Amino acid sequence: MIKKLTSRDMLFIGMMLFGMFFGAGNLIFPVFVGQQAGTSYWPALIGFLVSGVGLPLLGVAAIGITKTDGVFTLSQKVNRPYAYVFTILLYMCIGPLFALPRLASISFSVGLTPFVSKSQQSGGLLAYSILFFAVAWFFARKPSKIMVYVGKVLTPAFLVLLAILLVMVLIKPMGHGQTPVGDFAKVPVVAGFTAGYSTMDALAALAFGIIVVNAIKGLGVTQPTQIAKDTIRAGGLAVALMAVIYGLLALLGRNALGRFGRAENGGPILANVAHAYFGDLGNALLAVIVIIACLKTAIGLITAFGDTFKELFPKVPYQLLVGLASILPLIFANVGLERLLVISTPILYFIYPLAITLILLGLLSPILGESKWLFGTVTVFTLFPAILDGLNAMPVDLHQGWVAQVLHWGQWLPGFSLGLGWTVPALIGLVLGLILAKWRGGLSHD
Repeated sequence: MIKKLTSRDMLFIGMMLFGMFFGAGNLIFPVFVGQQAGTSYWPALIGFLVSGVGLPLLGVAAIGITKTDGVFTLSQKVNRPYAYVFTILLYMCIGPLFALPRLASISFSVGLTPFVSKSQQSGGLLAYSILFFAVAWFFARKPSKIMVYVGKVLTPAFLVLLAILLVMVLIKPMGHGQTPVGDFAKVPVVAGFTAGYSTMDALAALAFGIIVVNAIKGLGVTQPTQIAKDTIRAGGLAVALMAVIYGLLALLGRNALGRFGRAENGGPILANVAHAYFGDLGNALLAVIVIIACLKTAIGLITAFGDTFKELFPKVPYQLLVGLASILPLIFANVGLERLLVISTPILYFIYPLAITLILLGLLSPILGESKWLFGTVTVFTLFPAILDGLNAMPVDLHQGWVAQVLHWGQWLPGFSLGLGWTVPALIGLVLGLILAKWRGGLSHD
């Protein structure tokens, strides 16, 4: 008899996956999208949900359908050297370089700065980030316990506290939206879609696959097909919950303009709204919400980093890997939130197209089949425009010299100005890859 997860176990795994997904960016970016979109709330939200919820679900589904245990195994379908490079780059982005430092800096700037004087904020951030990563490291030391820590304790506490704030958004709205700005006025769906990149959840879906698979195996499910089904079901539960919360957070951002001015990111908006509803108690409530949100995701990211790098480099002890993943972010967390966003955005615009095409190829493998020619050709055709998209996302004052010359080539790509210059080349690579795969040895439908 094939072992299946009980409904209770499935709920906890889905909550664990949601808890790992929903961190710093998931709180502030939908709020900012709602503010920028204004009266274009619905089309912008749809675009944001496609990339912020749809792509993570597809990523989890791709892990399930291909019966792999994570991004390294999936990206080996291109070739082994590419799998090493792509996996290391992805985990460095969602780990020590960008996502992990962002968790500490956002939870401090959004949750604790109201309680710290400006003259002490630099030292306060350093002390807080040391404590934050020490706690995350402590819980990440035992990956077998992550479902208990994240799925059964931290995530339910986070949801209860966040619900207090979001219920007020519904029953006591501050406004009803203003005129959209920037790309949200011209192409709100596309603007929402590319804004969803900043959550890093499509990348996280690939990264967290190994944790979900290991958790399911730990509950006694060993048959690959059943593991695949349970992985997809857990992903569906997690992203459904994310979609509801994203919609309410975007609504919070949209309505906040009825009382407050525009902000540079969603953090100040959240702080202003929480204080408006609950006074000083609102600041304390938001502090607890954002710290729990970021802490549970940090535990998941450090654990995933340790699990995957242990697979890549078997001779390196797991405890050393999670130690490095906890120490390195301390340096980057103290450069400031705005600087982190400026640095990370170009990298995300580069790596996201490669992740999206890998997810879609894995997802469509039962239909298209598998071949290194197919995976390799699509990846090569996506790589160069992805580099251009990354360069184009750099601050405008850096668009000089050779960068300006290279970016001139991007003007020939449809959707380039919107960060979607990779889409047409990827489709061309898909057609060419299918032809080459059939010509050079056929497609596997295993």
